[in-house]
Amino acid sequence: MSPSTAPGPVPALSVIVVNFNAGDLLTDCVSAVLASDVPLEVIVVDNGSADGSLESLRARCGPDPRLTILENGANLGFAKANNRALPLARADRLLLLNPDCIIGADTLSQMLAFMDGRPDVGMAGCVVRNPDGSEQVASRRSIPDPWIALKRISRVDRLLPDGGGRRLDRHHEPLPDKPVEVDAISGSFMLVSRRALDEVGPLDEGYFLHCEDLDWFVRFRQAGWTIALVPDVSVVHHKGACSRRHPFMVERHKHRGMERFYRKFQYRQYPRVFSWLVILGIRAHFWGRVLSDRLGRIAGRGEPGGTS
Repeated sequence: MSPSTAPGPVPALSVIVVNFNAGDLLTDCVSAVLASDVPLEVIVVDNGSADGSLESLRARCGPDPRLTILENGANLGFAKANNRALPLARADRLLLLNPDCIIGADTLSQMLAFMDGRPDVGMAGCVVRNPDGSEQVASRRSIPDPWIALKRISRVDRLLPDGGGRRLDRHHEPLPDKPVEVDAISGSFMLVSRRALDEVGPLDEGYFLHCEDLDWFVRFRQAGWTIALVPDVSVVHHKGACSRRHPFMVERHKHRGMERFYRKFQYRQYPRVFSWLVILGIRAHFWGRVLSDRLGRIAGRGEPGGTS
């Protein structure tokens, strides 16, 4: 099915949800979207889930004609799975939504109203909150660079006034009282203009998981599009629902994504020796995380009543 041959009126919004073992949260996520009063369609792309999440979704939402389910049969990664849905999306606005993200009744109408009044905005996000109501660290961010990373890893940002200048996460700052331009929003909720998407292009499938959103943010801004945060709209994100079962692989893909992002956008901005030190630092950080985790598991098993 393609946008030109899909039946029915063209919706105002196409919502794309990539699922990988999100459990009951997938059904909660899609049900909340379908309960919105916005004319929309939902495309769920499943990356080979084996936890019954698709069966639960079909049992509760399957009869709804606005829902399309694509089954990949294997985990293709976040970028490739989203890109597979793009040719099927018919609306002029597309929302890439994580399956563990729960929207409110008026979330989508508010976000679309904002986009309608801001043709310069190619992508918009809202405040992403933890289940306890606190703002999530990735809700509004800066684009990472070696200096931000060094301050973060060394914990120097916690000692210096104002974090020593620009910081990766900005959730510690007061929320603005009106929509503002930001470097980066949360990848769990990305509302994209079709015009901007056609110019910028799809997600880079060279990333499997993590950093593909940062890549997109940089490319949107390079193309002259504004990325905006709408502070009076919020959603709840049950972070990590799709990745808790395989923490080692998640860390591996995250650090590979970090290296790919650095090579693609920042490698040539610094002397070659420095850039190679950055890449070695990324790899060393990954193996340090792995070693720390393994030692923690050994220590946990070695103590009476310990857990791994």
